Amino acid sequence: MARYVKDVMTPGVVAVRPDASVVEAARLMRGQNIGDVVVADGQRVVGVVTDRDITVRAVAEGRDPFGVSVESVCTPDPLTLAPDDPVSSAVALMREHAVRRIPVVEGGLPVGLVTLGDLAEARDPESALADISRAEPDDGNRTTNRTTDRPIEQPTDEPNEGT
Repeated sequence: MARYVKDVMTPGVVAVRPDASVVEAARLMRGQNIGDVVVADGQRVVGVVTDRDITVRAVAEGRDPFGVSVESVCTPDPLTLAPDDPVSSAVALMREHAVRRIPVVEGGLPVGLVTLGDLAEARDPESALADISRAEPDDGNRTTNRTTDRPIEQPTDEPNEGT
């Protein structure tokens, strides 16, 4: 079983500047098939912004996504871990603070991210969460239902017969 954060973390960091727009962050997430990016001022981690942060704190509030900075919607001053911290510390922090991802920092520089999915894969590889975490991202162009393998009805501009 993995003992240290470095053994389970996703290495590398996708980051944006605090003054980047939420559109820039969202496009980066889409391009990288991820749901979060680190907000960094130079090399210093100042926040984490997720697709949910953008949805709830900007779009749902009716704010202009081109004019809203990630700094204004991110979770500021996030918890961090070091690569040599025990995995049990990551689990405890996630439980205590109800977070799903924690940046991993070494020598003041972000080097990775440990997520709930990373921990699920390491601790219980047969769990549903581990399976989901390993799955390839959905590009939104599926034509069949994953569960039933039946075709998904595609919307049309034509009226239904009963209307």
